Amino acid sequence: MEDSGVDRLCPQTTHISCLYPEILALIFSYLDVKDKGRVAQVCINWRDAAYHKSVWRGVEAKLHLRRANPSLFPSLVRRGVRRVQVLSLRRSLRDVISGVPNLTSLNLSGCYNVTDIGLTHAFVTESPSLTHLNLSLCKQISDSSLGKIAQQLRNLEVLELGGCSYITNTGLLLVAWGLKKLRRLNLRSCCLVSNQGIAYLAGQHQEAADGTTALEYLGLQDCQKLSDEALRHVANGLPNLKSINLSFCASITDSGLKYLARMPSLRELNLRSCDNISDIGIAYLAEGGSRITALDVSFCDKIGDQALVHISQGLFTLRSLSCSACQISDDGIHRIARTLHELDTLNIGQCVRVTDKGLQLIAEHLTNLYCIDLYGCNRITTPYEALKVALLPPLMAPEGRAIEWRAAGPHHFYGCAK
Repeated sequence: MEDSGVDRLCPQTTHISCLYPEILALIFSYLDVKDKGRVAQVCINWRDAAYHKSVWRGVEAKLHLRRANPSLFPSLVRRGVRRVQVLSLRRSLRDVISGVPNLTSLNLSGCYNVTDIGLTHAFVTESPSLTHLNLSLCKQISDSSLGKIAQQLRNLEVLELGGCSYITNTGLLLVAWGLKKLRRLNLRSCCLVSNQGIAYLAGQHQEAADGTTALEYLGLQDCQKLSDEALRHVANGLPNLKSINLSFCASITDSGLKYLARMPSLRELNLRSCDNISDIGIAYLAEGGSRITALDVSFCDKIGDQALVHISQGLFTLRSLSCSACQISDDGIHRIARTLHELDTLNIGQCVRVTDKGLQLIAEHLTNLYCIDLYGCNRITTPYEALKVALLPPLMAPEGRAIEWRAAGPHHFYGCAK
């Protein structure tokens, strides 16, 4: 029998270089990005194996585009890299789009010099492969860019616009008109967006046709012009919505939660620092048949024990509850501890009315808990080490993960599965 090529190269020894390129590529695929690049410099055989597309599957290239580099984009294409994050940009954005023709994800977050003109020149033709676009903190971007995006990126599924303060309702009309496959939209701190813009997204206006009905996540954090009317549009026109972030939306009130309560697909609701949300709003959620699994009402100072009573009587699917700095006490803890046995995350930091009694109730009844925040609970007097012992039995980490404990003073700690 003739020797294989590998045997001729390594007749007397066993060495990693003797492995077939496919095996080397499989090994290299487990390396981090920097090491993937380093092994390609060892020798020709390793370089060829390291350039196998399976090694780079799912990798996001992080680039500083400051000067011309003719070999950069061909190298990315050869490796099969289709996800790019631009860390700094001093060249034309069009170089990226044309250089990586099958780009699926483009992250421009924090590139302050990205302009409407630059985006217009970049997307001169349709880019059907691009599904993720992050323009967070690209502060010069306006509705003009959204018009071009809606025209040329019809298959876009994720659009991040956090901090793009020039975006208006007109821009959302363009999004609703062109991006029918959009599943995630983040409008954090888009201060010019109002109820009408949400109506466009939800298809509640004749100019927007059906709207973006495929949306599953809508981030509206710190959109100060929104009111309960926006939630009415959401409930009527976005049937697939699973998660909504309304934190710091000061004009949202209890009445708006009536609309969200009737959304069967909604699972995550963030009302953090919504000053006009009270126990009554939680009652609307519980009585309206809401099936949410995660609720955050932290820093809502009108939330108290009665809210926990309503939760215990109606929100039976809840798995994560955050009510840090709320007016809750051991009585409220007693109500949820007796009924929410599937709760796995409980954040009650800075709830100064909670005492050792409340902790004992948690330890006895919340047997599926694996993450708890007690930072700033000043009336808990049990020593830190004793608290670990008391809560360790219920704090069973899923899938064998360990519990990480973080001390924050003599009586404050945070415990969570790693």
